[in-house]
Amino acid sequence: MTKEQKEPQKKVTSEESQGPEVLEGQKCPMCFKDTLTLMEHDQDVPFFGPVLVFSMDCSSCNYHKADVECQEQHEGAKYTLTVSEEKDLSIRVVKSSTATVKIPRIMSIEPGPASNGYVTNVEGILNRVKVQLEKTRDLSEDDEDRKKAKNLLKKVQAALWGHDTIDVIIEDPEGNSAIISEKAKKEKFKGKKE
Repeated sequence: MTKEQKEPQKKVTSEESQGPEVLEGQKCPMCFKDTLTLMEHDQDVPFFGPVLVFSMDCSSCNYHKADVECQEQHEGAKYTLTVSEEKDLSIRVVKSSTATVKIPRIMSIEPGPASNGYVTNVEGILNRVKVQLEKTRDLSEDDEDRKKAKNLLKKVQAALWGHDTIDVIIEDPEGNSAIISEKAKKEKFKGKKE
C-alpha cells in the first residue's frame, strides 16, 4: 500500500459507541509510527463535578499517557485523609498528572513528564504505592533499601487490611485532583504553581 493509498484514520464518536471518543492511527510521539490510539470521555464525579479523562496508547512501543482535567475551574488544593478503617479504602480519588501523592513516612509520587492522571479510590492509590515498594524490594542492589522497602510494605499492607492507619495526601496546584469524602481535610494549595 503506497502512502497515497493509506487507510483513513478511524474515528468513533461518543454518539456512535455510547462510550469514549476514540481516534486510532495517530503518530506516536515516541516511536513515530501511526499506531497511537487517542481516547477521551467525560465522567461526572459525584461531589467534584465533570472531568475529562483522556489517554494515549501505542500498540507498537507500548507508550501510555493518561490524564484527568476538570471541566470546571478549581483552585489549587491539598487534601489529607487518614485511612483508619476498611471502608475508607473505597473513598473516591481523582488524581491529575500535576498532583503529588504523599504517604508520610512511606513515599511521595511526584508529578513529571511521565506522570499519569486517573480516577480511582484510596485502595487503588495504596496498591500503586505497594507495587513501587515491591519493585524496590525485589530489584534494588542495596540491602538496606530492600530491607526498608520490605518494612514499608508491611505498613501499607496492614492499612489495606484495615489493621493500621495511614495518611494519604494529594496536592495539586491546578486543582484537578481531589479526595472525595467528608472525612478528607481540604486546604488551599500553598506551594508553587509550576
